[in-house]
Amino acid sequence: MRRFTGKTLLIATHNQGKFEEMQHLLEPFGVTVTSAKDHNLPEPDETGTTFVDNARLKAHAAAQATGLPALADDSGIEIDALDKAPGVYTADWAETPSGRDFVMAMTKTHDMLEERQAAHPRAARFCCTLVLAWPDGHDEVFPGVMEGQVVWPMRGDQGHGYDPIFQPDGYDQTFGEMDRWEKNKISHRADATRKLVTIFERA
Repeated sequence: MRRFTGKTLLIATHNQGKFEEMQHLLEPFGVTVTSAKDHNLPEPDETGTTFVDNARLKAHAAAQATGLPALADDSGIEIDALDKAPGVYTADWAETPSGRDFVMAMTKTHDMLEERQAAHPRAARFCCTLVLAWPDGHDEVFPGVMEGQVVWPMRGDQGHGYDPIFQPDGYDQTFGEMDRWEKNKISHRADATRKLVTIFERA
C-alpha cells in the first residue's frame, strides 16, 4: 500500500457536508485539505455501476485536473428487500427538475417496501467507498459499511440524504436524530476513513 506523504489533499466533492466531515476526520494528521469547489472543478458524470467505479472516476478526474492527490467517495444505501436498491443510484432517486428532493425519495422507497409487503426489520446498510488517487494514476481503495434497517416514518432533521429513515444496528435513533459528530464516529464513511488513515504518516 502506498503511503501518503504530501501536505495537501484535494477532497473531490462539491457537497459541503461531506467536505466538512472529511476535513474533521483528517484534522489529526496535519493535512491541508481543499475542495473541488475551491479549484472550480466540474462534477464528472457518475457513469459507474459500483461505488468503487464512481469513486475512482471522481478521484482520478480531480487528480489529473489539479496535479494534487485527490480523495473521492461514492456512497449510498442498499435495502435488501429492494434487491439492494437504490445502491449507486441513491442520489438519482432524489433527482427532480429543480434539484434533489430526499423527502420524495424516502417516501418512494417506503411505498415500494409497502408494495412488496417487506418483512420487518427491513435490513439495509449505508455503503461508502473512498478512493485516494495520485496524479501518476495510482490509487488506493477503502470500503466502509454501516449495517442497520430502514424505518418509517422519517425521524430527525440532522444529517442528509436518507438519514431520517436509517436506524443503525445497536441504536434506537436514526442517523437523522443523531448529533452530526456522533454519527460521524460510527458511520459508513467513518469505517472507510479508519482504513484510509492508516496510509497517512503523522508529522
